[in-house]
Amino acid sequence: MNVYQVKEDASDHLKQKIAELFMQQISVSDDEESLARTLEAINMTLRTTGSRLVIAEENEEILGIAYLNIGISLRVGGSYLWLNELYVHNGYRNKGIGKKMLLHIIHMAETEGIKAIELETGVNNSVTKHMYNSLGFYEIVSKRYGFSF
Repeated sequence: MNVYQVKEDASDHLKQKIAELFMQQISVSDDEESLARTLEAINMTLRTTGSRLVIAEENEEILGIAYLNIGISLRVGGSYLWLNELYVHNGYRNKGIGKKMLLHIIHMAETEGIKAIELETGVNNSVTKHMYNSLGFYEIVSKRYGFSF
């Protein structure tokens, strides 16, 4: 299995496979309009300097995807990496793929001089929480608010 950061010049075929897995994971309808929006979001991610897309792939099958953004924080005293999404294909969960992806992301962040990685997970997601804790992540007590247009 290979875990790597997808670059802007990735093939349309690879982007399509990433979009399909992403849509499957968040239960988006698979109509052409939804696919086009998802592909545009992938292309925007790949073009944006502060965004990253990491995948786990084996035998040309996408097993997992992670979307990340770099921000600046006064609290951490520099840049931090926000893990927006980490999805592993349903058929490949509990096989260490998410952990391998996180190890890659940690190494990537450290290499880039990023000071912290932050993420959000469901309060009842004990399996995922255990994985994060086993890699040295700790709980930050806060409430998260949002605003959508």
